[in-house]
Amino acid sequence: MRKLLVIMAVMLLPVVAQAQVTKAKAMLTLNFIRYIGWSDEAKQGDFVIGVIRDKDLANQLRTQSAGKKFGFQDVVIKEFKSAEEVEKCQVIYCSSSVSFGRVSEKIISTVGKGTLIITEQEGAANNGSMINFVVRDEKLKFELSKKNASYAGIQFGAKLETMTAAIVL
Repeated sequence: MRKLLVIMAVMLLPVVAQAQVTKAKAMLTLNFIRYIGWSDEAKQGDFVIGVIRDKDLANQLRTQSAGKKFGFQDVVIKEFKSAEEVEKCQVIYCSSSVSFGRVSEKIISTVGKGTLIITEQEGAANNGSMINFVVRDEKLKFELSKKNASYAGIQFGAKLETMTAAIVL
């Protein structure tokens, strides 16, 4: 019986670790929005965070943002099954289950300027991502692309830049 419990615990370890990573990504995503220079247009209506193909992250974002506001805006989490479904949001989170390189033009042309794009794929900053989660030395870190953000009319605050693992030029 004890052997069975040990085997089950070892099998569940990656699931627990992934849940912690998802929780951390949600927390960081909600904190990123505080350190962005948003346009006046982005400050109107609800503050919408769209998540493409990551139900766990969307649920974690809902849990962590429940009852909270960004300024005077309610935080709303929307889920999308594909890039084709994406509509205007202040933030788009593109999960690793989506090949961002293939859909980046579609997402960027749909959301337009003023939308923060967050990804979790190697090389995504070269395809239009502004914040990209990466794993370095077995730690979750993120990269910033000031160039992509500037192109979209988004300004990173100095505090956000000091928190990053790598700044992609």
